[in-house]
Amino acid sequence: MPSDAVLYQAAALCLTYPDDDLIARLPLLREAAPQLRAFTDHAAVTPRRELAAHYVRVFDLGNRHSLYLSRWHDGGTGRHGTSLVRFQDVYRRHGLECSGEELPDFLPAVLEFTARTGDTGLLSEYRDGLERLRARLTDYGTPYAGVLGAVCATLPAASAGTPP
Repeated sequence: MPSDAVLYQAAALCLTYPDDDLIARLPLLREAAPQLRAFTDHAAVTPRRELAAHYVRVFDLGNRHSLYLSRWHDGGTGRHGTSLVRFQDVYRRHGLECSGEELPDFLPAVLEFTARTGDTGLLSEYRDGLERLRARLTDYGTPYAGVLGAVCATLPAASAGTPP
């Protein structure tokens, strides 16, 4: 298990829809992953309805801030399905299956997979997309940018011109 496993698990929780479970876990997340304090402190003082509305504005309205990693590489091309199968194959090699609630390239699912298995391969391969998402979130002015920044800081530098 990588030394960043706790950060990856905490980031996965922070990047899911903010429900009562997330709100209840904020004190634990704040202590377990100090790199995420800007987000956890913000979430702790923001009314849940406002936090939920912000999440929807940031992540659910179009693909500008997509949490689906293959969209950052494949866009609207026909390769999207192939990429999803590849994610599932990586999970299966580690004895894991997707629940079917989300697509296998959903960033919180990839972060949870990485935390559980120690395999940072998918995050590293999609580093360029993660950086583009982080930059867009930063430009948008959302605290979610800090979550992406903390994850990106754990990964090796992206290889210029090397797609996943």
